[in-house]
Amino acid sequence: MSSRFCLEVAGPFACFTRPEMKVERVSYDVITPSAARAVFESILWKPAIRWRVQRIEVLRPIRFINLRRNEVSAVVSTRNVQQAMAAGSGTLGLYIEDERQQRAGYFLRDVAYRLHADLSLAPGCTEPLMKYTEMFTRRASKGQCVNQPYLGCREFAADFRLVTAACAPATPIPDTRELGWMLHDLDFSHPSDPQPRFFNARMEQGVIDVPPFEEARG
Repeated sequence: MSSRFCLEVAGPFACFTRPEMKVERVSYDVITPSAARAVFESILWKPAIRWRVQRIEVLRPIRFINLRRNEVSAVVSTRNVQQAMAAGSGTLGLYIEDERQQRAGYFLRDVAYRLHADLSLAPGCTEPLMKYTEMFTRRASKGQCVNQPYLGCREFAADFRLVTAACAPATPIPDTRELGWMLHDLDFSHPSDPQPRFFNARMEQGVIDVPPFEEARG
């Protein structure tokens, strides 16, 4: 048992990074199912529910832009964090001036999508689905969220609105193309070592039908 929802999201920039690009950020042509799921979860996430993206509609032409950004080349090490936790104090700062570097990125610009996803209960959950359905509807219709939805990178914030039967229909772009192997989501069967799963994506007249996660390949 599940409930279907649709969100329309848009933003001036987006980057759904291809994992095979190790140095510079290069975006997929469209939003990935995992990034779409993250948009729904930014509005409502509980351990008792699951989001499953079913369909992606591309509403604006696919356009790219080259940008250079300041980034840092390091993160605070896990060992330092563990030592600070054990000692009750420690230095966990990162000196940006020492770690700053410029990286080029190949990003999407002026994007808009309609994302269709099913909300269902997690295995073993005995609570009524209606409880979470009403909670999500209330939050999304008021523009409320747990954290700001974003389009691949947190600095690329997304505007969103709940699409209902009263909303005007949207027309996907008249574009058909093979998108190749695209990240579907991460397999958390082993939480300490999540593995990426991919599917062979195809856009038909601006619409991508997302297969079940079980059909994705590692």
